[in-house]
Amino acid sequence: MMELIAQNMAPIMFASLVVFLLLGYPVAFALAANGLLFFVIGVELARLSGGNINLSWNLLQAMPDRLWGLLSNETLLAIPFFTFMGIVLEKSGMAEDLLDTVGQLFGPVRGGLAYAVIIVGALLAATTGVVAASVIAMGLISLPIMLRYGYDRRIASGTIAASGTLAQIIPPSLVLIVLADQLGRSVGDMYKGAMIPGLVLTGFYMAYIFVMTIIRPNSMPALPKEARTLGSGVTSLLVALGLTGALAYALFIWMYPSYGTNADILAPSAAVIVIYVLALLDRTLKTNVMSRLAQQVIIVLIPPLALIFLVLGTIFLGIATPTEGGAMGAVGALILAGAKGRLGGGVIPQALTATTRLSSFVMFILIGARVFSLTFYGVNGHIWVEHLLTSLPGGQYGFLIVVSILVFLLAFFLDFFELAFIIVPLLAPAAESLGIDLIWFGVLLGVNMQTSFMHPPFGFSLFFLRSVAPKVPYKDKVTGLMMEPVRTGQIYWGAVPYVCIQLVMVGIVMAFPGLVMHYKGPAIDTSNVEVSFPAGNLGGGLGGGLGGLGGNPFGAPAAPGAAPGGVGGLGNPFGAPAAPAPSQPDAAAPTAPLAPAGGLGGLGAPPNFGAPAAPAPVPAAPAPAVPAPASGNLGALDGAPNFGAPAAAPAVPAAPPAPAAGGLRGAPNWGAAPATPGQSGSAATGATTETITVPIPPAPAAN
Repeated sequence: MMELIAQNMAPIMFASLVVFLLLGYPVAFALAANGLLFFVIGVELARLSGGNINLSWNLLQAMPDRLWGLLSNETLLAIPFFTFMGIVLEKSGMAEDLLDTVGQLFGPVRGGLAYAVIIVGALLAATTGVVAASVIAMGLISLPIMLRYGYDRRIASGTIAASGTLAQIIPPSLVLIVLADQLGRSVGDMYKGAMIPGLVLTGFYMAYIFVMTIIRPNSMPALPKEARTLGSGVTSLLVALGLTGALAYALFIWMYPSYGTNADILAPSAAVIVIYVLALLDRTLKTNVMSRLAQQVIIVLIPPLALIFLVLGTIFLGIATPTEGGAMGAVGALILAGAKGRLGGGVIPQALTATTRLSSFVMFILIGARVFSLTFYGVNGHIWVEHLLTSLPGGQYGFLIVVSILVFLLAFFLDFFELAFIIVPLLAPAAESLGIDLIWFGVLLGVNMQTSFMHPPFGFSLFFLRSVAPKVPYKDKVTGLMMEPVRTGQIYWGAVPYVCIQLVMVGIVMAFPGLVMHYKGPAIDTSNVEVSFPAGNLGGGLGGGLGGLGGNPFGAPAAPGAAPGGVGGLGNPFGAPAAPAPSQPDAAAPTAPLAPAGGLGGLGAPPNFGAPAAPAPVPAAPAPAVPAPASGNLGALDGAPNFGAPAAAPAVPAAPPAPAAGGLRGAPNWGAAPATPGQSGSAATGATTETITVPIPPAPAAN
């Protein structure tokens, strides 16, 4: 029995963690207690496990280092910065201004308030990254207005709850920061990969509203004329936008010669600043060149858009890290709130308190997860999970489908931080072994975890909305009419269509990975690459190479009649044949063995490392023949090297001059024809340009 437990410690440990969580214990303490309990059991049963348990008491000494590495993680430092930024923006009144302005802009359209809530939810997601702040702000501001003008309670509550969850997937999301850290990937890449899916999901929400306005037009009426306090003025706004675009283009043409590719960022930024200043002057001086609607839209929308650029633009352009971007965003939020006079009333202490609370919550979960993972890895739990997941049928997509279903079900009971710290570290090795891009995998998990905020009955977004939605009948401040409360069942049923949309989005991200993979940039086609080398470079190039080091490689004059040495041309250094025999040899004359053919040089012939060349007959001579020097001593392993010593007088007739082999003294020659056999190179006498096509093998398949 004990052996069975020892050999199956990993699944038992995982199952016991699930039981702890279902019993309602806090996640951080359940993780730490489970890890310590099974550490003690594992140490005692290690001898019975057959090598499956690798735990000893000394491993606990590694825990301080693991926790210090966690606390000194600069990536996670972005969490308190973005949390502080979101809470300050919530207190600054930016959400109220955005909702009022965008609601007035879309007011004449049926379902305009719902469109406004979705658009403002996306803007708040890109500036705050905090779901609670977005849902509570929109619930307090938009829900009474939507109910006042006859919106269906289910559609109104579902739209507000779903729009708040966009902060989960649109950067600078806290979820994406944690996922990038747990997957060991760049936060900037995770942000780039998640941007398009987040915008597509926003478009799906708006498409749902459009369909509902057609199917049930009375469920989302347009704002009555008396409620549109800013009037019309859409034409004036369109003219202002057109002038901004024209100014941006003119500035780009003017700035491009001086600033190059940076002009495509600087020119639009300068144009937006100009139109913003003009709108402020128009309002201050009351010249009324623009309509009130145009003034309000420009003045209200540009500051949060500037903050988005300050945070995300600097990260995407590589100017700042996510942590630095979060710090700049926090400062920008303080400036915006201060400009509106909203920093009083204890805003900063409240923001600091909430930031400290959330950061402590995250850190305690991380500490518990580290204790749990130390034991789980010690019982080879990661190998058990990897084998379990990689053996699923269907390969990559079978794995992704099963994991998506698992995360969807676990999201009923765990929030996104708990899923990220418990489940993701177990899934990542299996995903990587299947060749799945971890940024794609992380974005897919992020979209899936987003449903954890919308699940009835445990979705946090639903809880946030329930806390601010009217629970009893109330009297409307504007109309003076008694309004019915919003029931919990209406909030839950309103969330169901958006949960279905999110699940569809999970399938789209899975089926079209290009939505995420654009973070890698465009692929480069290397199938037809032609490389041209100028005739004459570095001693005849690599050809002839080290095989031509015989004789006098550095260009010093050799013995009379010998060609200057060199680092070689693209000759025949790997086993170049010896000099050819004369056409009419004298058989009676004594012969002298030629030197071994050189090696380690160019790519001309099969290599010949030290094999002596076949003896060649030499012409009759009154004097005994003298052996020729080695033609490529680094390639000939059976002869003594000859670095720069004067070559002996040749014993054979001089071969025809070799083409431009070169040396460091002679004119270099890339790509010259193979040198004449038996010679180590000659000084270049001319230069011609040749083109060689370098074949590039196809990229290996991803593992």
